[in-house]
Amino acid sequence: MRIARFSIDGNVAFGAVEDAGGGDPAGLLLDIIKGVPYGGAELTGTKVRLSEVRLLPPVLPSKVVAVGRNYAEHAAELGNEVPEAALTFFKPSTSVVGSGDPIVYPHFSSDVHYEAELAVVIGTLCREVPRERVKDVVYGYTCANDVTARDLQKSEKQWARAKGFDTSCPLGPWVETELDPSDLTVQCTVNGEQRQLGRTSDMIRTVEDLVVHVSEAMTLVPGDVILTGTPAGVGPLSVGDEVAVTIEGIGTLTNKVIKRG
Repeated sequence: MRIARFSIDGNVAFGAVEDAGGGDPAGLLLDIIKGVPYGGAELTGTKVRLSEVRLLPPVLPSKVVAVGRNYAEHAAELGNEVPEAALTFFKPSTSVVGSGDPIVYPHFSSDVHYEAELAVVIGTLCREVPRERVKDVVYGYTCANDVTARDLQKSEKQWARAKGFDTSCPLGPWVETELDPSDLTVQCTVNGEQRQLGRTSDMIRTVEDLVVHVSEAMTLVPGDVILTGTPAGVGPLSVGDEVAVTIEGIGTLTNKVIKRG
């Protein structure tokens, strides 16, 4: 099931994405869900067209825990070694935007990069999750763009501002709840030109590895997100660019880069 979060007529709701037929994205319908979908989606039967709503970030995480250098080729392209343990950092909830929202180019950087990633969405309160229970605590998966001010990442020697500025964590377009994440295509295009193409099977640490590792240290709550790292091919964005992250079995997350007003 694909679960979207959207606004219509000033109201915010979740809905199950349905194909009305013909395969045309403009014909997609949203069956409105009663309340929030964690723990089971109760469909109301009231449906609206996707074209009539504004998609929002599919979740509102209390925290986004991101993982760096989880693809060997990406680590190498930036001159880094693969870390002995998973390299984690936070992106604040204020960095999250949805598909169709702008990425605002920060005034304090001149080298902002895209990073296409698979995002894991947590569905239940959990801590110290054993490997055999990871599937029980994962709600689903969505597309992410770990937008990074690369010059700040290098000069400040830590990543809080480089990866945590407003609009630096696009998520969407929805959450896919029925998906095997072990071998999916991850692609990024800029203005229609392919820049990244990788597979989740190339991740050094699997989804199971990362959920176990993160939950050893902190409690995860429904809607929290773990970003699983990016494949090789990262590069700069400019004002006016349209960047799209497509993940097999999920869909496409699209955002345009704008100048800060």
